[in-house]
Amino acid sequence: MGIPNETVMESEVREEKKKREDEATRRRLERSLEEGLEDSFPASDAINVTQPPPSVQDKRDGSRPRK
Repeated sequence: MGIPNETVMESEVREEKKKREDEATRRRLERSLEEGLEDSFPASDAINVTQPPPSVQDKRDGSRPRK
């Protein structure tokens, strides 16, 4: 038994819609990346997202890491 034409057509419409949504998402992400790069230019070093451990001097001074 074959698939009715309506079902095939609906499937193609859904696939085309998903393809357009994926393309729009990709363009939005690319635009965001470009804006982030432009906003951070010129930068010689990448942003450090981790906190380094306390140094020896910090331990001597009694400084505590902030939470």
